Amino acid sequence: MALLCLIDIIFVPMEISMKSKHLVATTVTLAATLLSLSGLTHAAGDPKVKSAMARSDCFTCHSVDHQVIGPAYKEVAAHYHGAQASAATVNTLAEKIIKGGNGNWNKETGGAPMTAHPKLSKADAEAMARWVLAQ
Repeated sequence: MALLCLIDIIFVPMEISMKSKHLVATTVTLAATLLSLSGLTHAAGDPKVKSAMARSDCFTCHSVDHQVIGPAYKEVAAHYHGAQASAATVNTLAEKIIKGGNGNWNKETGGAPMTAHPKLSKADAEAMARWVLAQ
């Protein structure tokens, strides 16, 4: 309803029909829903995910744009094809976040293992993986 009111304000001078206003509102709602479902809502600036990552200690070993102990998030995103990464890739990265890992980045890290985060939920780990892939 609020969206229709906003569309009404925007399109009043244009005198478009109520049917057209409903079509615009439906299109905007559908686009927002698809964007949300695509995982793109976890793009580089999502403060909730970034805050969860900070609380979890991710930034102790990683940075967005340069290697600390582990690889930079931009390197990880480039390696796994960023926002175009498959759901299977997001799942694999989420599992690595939860269970820890070793060996994938030995050249960059000198063999330092990634710490496990077993208390993270699968959903939180997937959100974090999508955030990393959006860098």
